[in-house]
Amino acid sequence: MASVEECRAALAKLVANFDEISDEDRAKHVVERTVSCRVSDLDVVFYGRLSHDGLDPFTQEPPAGGKEADVKLTITSDDLIALVDGELDLARALLGGRVKVDASFGDLLRLRKLL
Repeated sequence: MASVEECRAALAKLVANFDEISDEDRAKHVVERTVSCRVSDLDVVFYGRLSHDGLDPFTQEPPAGGKEADVKLTITSDDLIALVDGELDLARALLGGRVKVDASFGDLLRLRKLL
């Protein structure tokens, strides 16, 4: 089991990866969304925001207003790190139940193109 700090570092790496996506691809596939990532084995939730400018850094502070995230991920700490490091394929992880995503079908399609 990875630590909270290792998960925080993996999410920071994910943010950096999103910075490398071209402006053109972001314009095509990104719709502003709030994101939560629940790390089930650590019982911790990280919150972020996806926009045309990229992916904001994740924090453990829920967004103001108490609104639920538009896209909710649930994953174990080890799988989060493997996913961000490219060792775990998102589609296989979803089909195998290792990653759970609560989002609209359109959001799922957009995320798949960006990851």
